[in-house]
Amino acid sequence: MSTNDYVKYMTQQFVSYLDQPRQLRKETKLKKKTERAPFTSHWFGVLPIAFSLMFKRKKR
Repeated sequence: MSTNDYVKYMTQQFVSYLDQPRQLRKETKLKKKTERAPFTSHWFGVLPIAFSLMFKRKKR
C-alpha cells in the first residue's frame, strides 16, 4: 500500500468517525471497554489468574 493510499484510508476513517453522533461514539467506546479482557490477563496471560485461584484455595 502506498503512502497516498494509507493517508486516504486514514482520512476516510477519521471523517466517518466524526460523522457519527456523539452519543453513538460514547456507546461504542463503552461497549469496547466492557468487552475487553481484564488488565492482568491481557498483559500477563493466564499466570495471574492461576496464582489468584491458587491463593484463594489456600485461604479456604
